[in-house]
Amino acid sequence: MLEDPVGPTLVRLAAPMMIGIAVMLLFNLVDTFWVGQLGPTELAAMGFTFPVAMVVSNLTIGLSIGASATIARAIGEGRDDRVRVLTTDSLILAVVIVVAVSLAGLLSIEPLFRLLGADEGTLPLIGEYMVPWYAGVGMLVIPMLGNGAIRATGDTRTPAIVMILGGLVNAVADPVLIFGLGPIPAMGLRGAAYATLGAWAVSMIGMIYLLRRERMLTFALPRLSRLLASCKAILPIGVPAAGTNLLTPLAAGAVTRIVAEHGQHAVAAYGVGTRVEGLSLIGVFAMTAAMTPFVGQNLGAGRGERLVEALRFVTRAALVWGLACAALFAALASPIARIFNDDAEVIAMTETYLRLVPISYAPYGVAILVASLFNAMNMPVKATALAALRLIGLAIPLAWIGSALLELTGVFLGIVAANAIMGAVALLYARSVVQAVARELPDAVPEPAHRPSGAPGDVW
Repeated sequence: MLEDPVGPTLVRLAAPMMIGIAVMLLFNLVDTFWVGQLGPTELAAMGFTFPVAMVVSNLTIGLSIGASATIARAIGEGRDDRVRVLTTDSLILAVVIVVAVSLAGLLSIEPLFRLLGADEGTLPLIGEYMVPWYAGVGMLVIPMLGNGAIRATGDTRTPAIVMILGGLVNAVADPVLIFGLGPIPAMGLRGAAYATLGAWAVSMIGMIYLLRRERMLTFALPRLSRLLASCKAILPIGVPAAGTNLLTPLAAGAVTRIVAEHGQHAVAAYGVGTRVEGLSLIGVFAMTAAMTPFVGQNLGAGRGERLVEALRFVTRAALVWGLACAALFAALASPIARIFNDDAEVIAMTETYLRLVPISYAPYGVAILVASLFNAMNMPVKATALAALRLIGLAIPLAWIGSALLELTGVFLGIVAANAIMGAVALLYARSVVQAVARELPDAVPEPAHRPSGAPGDVW
């Protein structure tokens, strides 16, 4: 991570994560596919749950970013004991926060989803899904935090394996629990939620085993002073990073409310489009996962020139990936839309989304990667500011204006415009910031850190 060529190193780190992320995103697509077979009303109910589920998930991701960046920098500085303490304390902190959020969610299902535009036909179905989802979301925390901790060492293959295992469990359990099989009754949307919980449980058990095997946990009873010290290190990055991530589902909720004005079929189509979008951007998401340990370790080691080169490489990668996605969806929008539902109106609206929004995936990818770079460089407020500008300052108002002028098509064009503007702004800003940081860092590499007993030698 400190010596090999930057581009090949980032690709090597990103490749396993791309597979793991693809499986986790298929998680959502598998749910969407099977729920779509229940009917457009059930699919619309699933569409309403998407931004709320993203809030909890992205809160955890933000804390994971804070932990991963802090751990990676400790590794670059050669501080092994601190790595164990930060890993353990980040898990404790995240469990407490997410459990509190899930309890609040259980108490606010009906008013929250009414606010998002759900009607009397979808509210009971939303409850069927969200009650078990909220009750079990604590099991999501350990796999996500553990994933970030292991990635901080440079090992992206092992976390990907855990992600793949969870995705496979979900894929098998979904049709069985939704439609029933033998003595197992058909549970509809509730069955989709139970399948998700089963996948989380398997991932949690696997991640606990890996963290223990790699000796990245300390089992000493944590003192309050130690926990506070870890929070002081993690939260200045994790809270703004969580804020950055939370802006996405909050904006998605606002856009969902705008989309709901065009009917439940429009919500169903928007839900399908956003899930397909997640899968199509796996290359960009995998590169963000690679950026955190790479930037964190090189920052800790004072290798500023490698940060500049990393920004240059990931910008080119995002542009190539985004343009390829746009071309693919332009050609295959119709068959992709027909996979998830047979309702003609839903299919037509989904096709519109897939032909328009991917045009902006290239600049959107640049904006995502710049945010990841800032988080890894201990500049999370900059990432949050850029995300707020894109989502609150651009996406929501442009989607609203587009809706008024061109109905649902205008909503999608508003999203395109927001992504395009933000990609250009983020790149220009990141170039100036990274070059300034690189000039200030000493170009020196410390002696290799002594790896914890049991950790893979090639990642230290």
